[in-house]
Amino acid sequence: MQHIAKHIITVCALLFICTGLQARDFLITTYGAEKGGGTLCTKAIQKAIDECHQAGGGRVIVPKGTFVTGAIVLKSNVTLHLEKGAKLLGSTDPSHYVLSKGRPGVYVTSQLIFAANATNIGISGWGTIDGQGGVFTDASCNAQGITRPMLIRFDTCKGVTISDVTMRNSGVWMQHYYACENMTIRGIKVYNHCNNCNDGMDINGCRNVTVIGVTVDSDDDGICLKNFTSQASSNITVTNCKVSSHCNALKIGTETFGDFNNITFSHCKVKPSKQKHVQNGRANGISAVSIESVDGSRITNVTVSDITVKGTETPIFVRLGNRGNTYGQKVTTPKRGSINGVVIKDITISGAGHTGCSISGLPGQEVENIQLSNVKIVNAGGQGQLDAPTDDKAKAYPEGTMWGVLPASGFFVKNSKSVDFSGVKVKTKKADARPAIYRVNVK
Repeated sequence: MQHIAKHIITVCALLFICTGLQARDFLITTYGAEKGGGTLCTKAIQKAIDECHQAGGGRVIVPKGTFVTGAIVLKSNVTLHLEKGAKLLGSTDPSHYVLSKGRPGVYVTSQLIFAANATNIGISGWGTIDGQGGVFTDASCNAQGITRPMLIRFDTCKGVTISDVTMRNSGVWMQHYYACENMTIRGIKVYNHCNNCNDGMDINGCRNVTVIGVTVDSDDDGICLKNFTSQASSNITVTNCKVSSHCNALKIGTETFGDFNNITFSHCKVKPSKQKHVQNGRANGISAVSIESVDGSRITNVTVSDITVKGTETPIFVRLGNRGNTYGQKVTTPKRGSINGVVIKDITISGAGHTGCSISGLPGQEVENIQLSNVKIVNAGGQGQLDAPTDDKAKAYPEGTMWGVLPASGFFVKNSKSVDFSGVKVKTKKADARPAIYRVNVK
């Protein structure tokens, strides 16, 4: 009997310890946040975050209802959780946003939700975060990322999870993750069509990232990998996503100072945006897949597979240029970028424009080892024979439409080595005199 009693006491003690270690919930209304949208709740939400962090971590709960806030700062071991029916609105007053200090290579920005050097942070739930970014319209706000607030900016964080929430109407980019590690973005819905430079998601110089089951509809680029940093963007997987963009749906670029390796885009669907008003790009989209190095990035081991595309003017765009932006990073000599090792396979494209796709490098700086297999394209066609563009536009902004209509109905390939086509089929809706593949200076 004593043995049983001791066992019961031990179990109860363990249960007490485990209960004490469980993450706690901190309800923002407990700290003075008021529903209805008429009261600024920044201080109340920030106090809930601070106390959650000080207590060792947990969830800060935004309950059903509408709450207005200015800039808030997430801290280690804190998840901001929006219950179903909860709506967090960004303030429309620019003074309610805090400018980050910035550092070499990073825009000085304002943002609604910020975190820096934090560990084990997240945003979760089935509510909505609406930045109300369309109100930031004065001329001084037109420079990207200066005063128009992003919805999310996480800088040098580890262990980031963003799940299920809906995000709408950022002043500029919706999400900017800079130099973060071990990050999962899962099941979120993004709609960003209220202002200039309305990207859906920007992942910048990050490592060990999974983006899965995400839906993005954006005026500017959809899911975009960038690198202002000196560390490589590596081990990034984007899968089972639905992306609509007036610009480029799945993209590496344009900012490409640091390297990229082990990048996968798979099992995604690209289709035209529901929003027909266009601020950047084209109603049908510019590209479905863009892979660009123009500032010195070495891009290696990229796989794009099982992508279904409806629309876009120039669906596939691979570009090695030499713009040479250093983003404030200290370099003794200009870097020479490269693209070497890209597999593009099992791609079905319908409703493309008449421009054509392109794979291009520069003389003496060729794109290398590109494999395309089982790629089927149906585009508008209706073009006559065209001469190849002679200007390599080494310093130009990279875009699939940068040379206008190309001399190939399928792929214009220039300044390249070892570009292999297998099972690539091109059909045009209207008769087209251009060859399916047009090569210039290809080895």
